[in-house]
Amino acid sequence: MPNETMEKDTRTDYDVIIVGAGIAGINGAYRVQTQLPEGTSYAILESRDAIGGTWDLFKYPGIRSDSDLHTFGFPWRPWKEQRAIADGESIVKYIRESAAMYGIDQKIKFRHKLLAADWRSELQRWRLSVEHNGEKKTLTSRFLFMGTGYYDYQEPLEVTIPGLENFKGTIVHPQFWPEDLDYTGKKVVVIGSGATAITLLPSLADKASHVAMLQRSPSYLLSLPSASPVEKLISWILPAAIGTKLLRWRWLFIGWFFFNFCRAFPRAARAILRLRTQSMLPKNVPHDPHFVPPYNPWEQRMCVCPDADFFDALASGKTSIATGHIKTVTADGIQLTDPAAQKLNPRITSGVDIIVTATGLKILLAGGTRLSVDGTPIDAGSKFLWRGLMLQDVPNAAFVIGYTNASWTLGADATAQLFTRIVNHMAAEGIASCVPTLPPHDAASMEKRPTLNLNSTYVKKAMDALPMTGDRGPWVARSSYYRDFWNAKFGDFRDGLLFRRAASA
Repeated sequence: MPNETMEKDTRTDYDVIIVGAGIAGINGAYRVQTQLPEGTSYAILESRDAIGGTWDLFKYPGIRSDSDLHTFGFPWRPWKEQRAIADGESIVKYIRESAAMYGIDQKIKFRHKLLAADWRSELQRWRLSVEHNGEKKTLTSRFLFMGTGYYDYQEPLEVTIPGLENFKGTIVHPQFWPEDLDYTGKKVVVIGSGATAITLLPSLADKASHVAMLQRSPSYLLSLPSASPVEKLISWILPAAIGTKLLRWRWLFIGWFFFNFCRAFPRAARAILRLRTQSMLPKNVPHDPHFVPPYNPWEQRMCVCPDADFFDALASGKTSIATGHIKTVTADGIQLTDPAAQKLNPRITSGVDIIVTATGLKILLAGGTRLSVDGTPIDAGSKFLWRGLMLQDVPNAAFVIGYTNASWTLGADATAQLFTRIVNHMAAEGIASCVPTLPPHDAASMEKRPTLNLNSTYVKKAMDALPMTGDRGPWVARSSYYRDFWNAKFGDFRDGLLFRRAASA
């Protein structure tokens, strides 16, 4: 690739600034401090006052992972418990202990919110505007690593529910669950069909008098054992150092095989999932229409319930499921557009005390940071994504975007591995910056494809805000951890990158 000499400037606060102290940020920090040259300085900016990101923020009952912890956990500190699906509190504990074990927690600047980031070409540095305890200050860094997750922490997804303003009871969004909310003996309706709704129904049923899940359209639901006999056997007969690695690779293969099977043979996958679901449903709950999604498996993210807790809750009689479109919300209930569906679900018509709007998350790139290059704002939605981690025309910045068909941490680590490899190459060659570059004629002929390959409502609503991927070269969307890991460690990363050398002193 061509190299251009730029003015050298040694003034900087940090070599790398990582944004976010969730699982992506902590993993990125580990890779920075173990894979970059000794003496590389870094800091983590965390807008809140705690480690854990999503898992510390969300407080709704029963919050848990919808990915197995053997692959969702850090590859450098394996998940050692037998249970593959874990609750939010255990995940937060795991992340915090991991950060403390390697001194990463000492690098975190809490209550530091990144407001804006401007790349200054004359300095070959990022100039960051940060808010700390109500005051603004400026930091500089050579590299920016955005481990901010993929959704808005401040606002949920805006969804129109007819007549919701009429409801006289309590309305709750899971993202902002009041820790003092008492739902004991209450009638609750959870609107939604995704992972959050699937989690809430059995969790709320412990105290509520009744919990109804109202869905516009169903999702595929797969029950997995918290710890299978195979996992128990591996953990029993093998040393932990070997057993945890074997379990990780086992889950990697299972996830990869199942996803590709569903995509290659959708009719067979539908039939298998139907038989499995029917075998777990109580006799009083029909399979149709509640478990017949209008799309093929893995066109939207699949929901998981551990040890069939969702189906057990349906069998208990304390929960129910309704499928239909909302006509209007009344003062104490919900009316559906289909009278037949309404007749089948009298529990949602009246006497409802709490409505939970589990309608999805609002996707937000880089935590809402205002990005610019030499003062010119960057519209991420008009840019292509280079190898799944760098924005076209934006120098020295990596954005963690995980997989939709596998654990988020796998994508986060593939990003961190390639990021540190590029930084090491630049240090060895005396390069000050690299920028993903796509010539105008190539951009014009590139077929535009979505970054997230799901047709979920929350993904569709965010299309204009997310960068695009292409149909060739390093602009193709990432889809396989195996391929991405190989490329990150051994592949040629120079295609599509323009390198600029630092000037001699």
